[in-house]
Amino acid sequence: MLSRQTVARLAAQPSLAAAPSSARNMATLRELELRLKSVRNIEKITKSMKMIASTKLAKAQRAMQNGKQYGIANSEVFQNAEPSEAPKRKLFIVISSDKGLCGGIHSSVSKATRRAITAGEHGAAPDSPIMVIGDKSKAQLSRTLGNNLALTFNAIGRDIPTFADAAGVADLIIKSGVKYDAIAIVYNKFVSAISYESAVAEVLNEEALKESPGFKAYEMEDDVTKDLAEFSLANAIYAALTEGHACEQSARRNAMDNASKNASDMIGSLQMQFNRGRQAAITNELVDIITGASAL
Repeated sequence: MLSRQTVARLAAQPSLAAAPSSARNMATLRELELRLKSVRNIEKITKSMKMIASTKLAKAQRAMQNGKQYGIANSEVFQNAEPSEAPKRKLFIVISSDKGLCGGIHSSVSKATRRAITAGEHGAAPDSPIMVIGDKSKAQLSRTLGNNLALTFNAIGRDIPTFADAAGVADLIIKSGVKYDAIAIVYNKFVSAISYESAVAEVLNEEALKESPGFKAYEMEDDVTKDLAEFSLANAIYAALTEGHACEQSARRNAMDNASKNASDMIGSLQMQFNRGRQAAITNELVDIITGASAL
C-alpha cells in the first residue's frame, strides 16, 4: 500500500488530460489575433469599396439627370394619350442588377412587384407576366412568382446604362410575343444620396395609343404609332435603368460605410479582449515565477 505522503503528492499533481492554464490562454490569444487580422482586412476592403462607389455615384447621378429627360418626354406623351378604357392585361418589367453588396436595393423592387401581383395594385392580375432585368431580383421573384416570369435579362448596365441597352431590351420585349395592353416598369426612385423608394411607371402599347382620344384627333399612319410606342418603351426603360443604377451606387456606398463602421467597432472590442487576455497571461506567469521563487 502507498503511504499517506505518496497519495498526497500524487493528488497535488495536475492530471495529464487537463492542459495548463497558460496553454489555454495562448490558444485564445492566438485565435483573437487571427480574428483581429481578418477583421482589419475586411475593413480595408469595405473602405476601398466605399471610395469606389462614391466615385461611381457622381457619374451615375449625371447619367440619371440625362435619363430623366427621356422620362419627362414620355410622361408628357402619355398625359395627352390617356386610354379610353383601363388596360386589361399588364406586363411588369422589374429593373434590378446582377451585383450585390448594396443593401435592400433589389428586395425593394421585388417586394413592390409581389405586392402588386398579390393585391391587384396598378391593374395587376395573378397571372400577369413579369420580365426581370438583373439576376438578383430574378432569384427573389422565382421563388414565389416563378410561373409569371416570361423573360429575364442580365449583364445590362454593368457600368452606366446606355440608351442602346434600353433599346435592345425594348426590342426583345416586343419580339417576345407576350400579350399585354400596357407595361408597368417597377424601379427604384432616387430620393437622395441616402434614401430611395420603389416606384412604377406605366407605358401604353401600340393599340392603346391608337385607341386613345388624344391620338384619334390626328391622322397618323400605322408605322408612326408603332415607332412611337417602341421609342416610348425604350425611353421609359432607359430612364428607369439610369435612376436604378444611381440608387444602387448610393445604396452600395451606404452599405460599405456601415460595414466599415461595424468592422471598426468589432476591432475595438477584439483589441480590448486581446489586451485583457495578454495581461492575464502575463500575470499568471509572474505568479508562477514568484511562487517558484518563494518555494526555493
